[in-house]
Amino acid sequence: MPNRLIDEKSPYLRQHAQNPVDWYPWSSEAFRTAHALDRPLFISIGYSSCHWCHVMERECFEDEEVASYLNQNFVSIKVDREELPQVDHAYMSVCQALTGQGGWPLTIFATPNKEPFLLAHTFQSTLSQAGQDS
Repeated sequence: MPNRLIDEKSPYLRQHAQNPVDWYPWSSEAFRTAHALDRPLFISIGYSSCHWCHVMERECFEDEEVASYLNQNFVSIKVDREELPQVDHAYMSVCQALTGQGGWPLTIFATPNKEPFLLAHTFQSTLSQAGQDS
């Protein structure tokens, strides 16, 4: 069953419409939901020609266990960096300032007010930073 990305204009976002992750586009609906559920945001930023973005989708976002964890604990937002470069730039700047590195896919854990508390440019390094080595 498709998620909310099915009707988006971005081919990159539509590509994730069949993921079991309950994705939201970057929208006021997503932020209202995060506030209402008192859940942090899981934000994934990428673009259609990014090799590692496709790998992350295949290895993480199509995985039922990963999707279930994200769906139960976060409001997940998928961002096309080419569609929303200002969002990408804001979070990438913070990632580079805090980690000295950057790249895509860019993963952000943030408060419902969009304030980041953990950033990484790969899902694996994000899990390691959180103390959950795979």
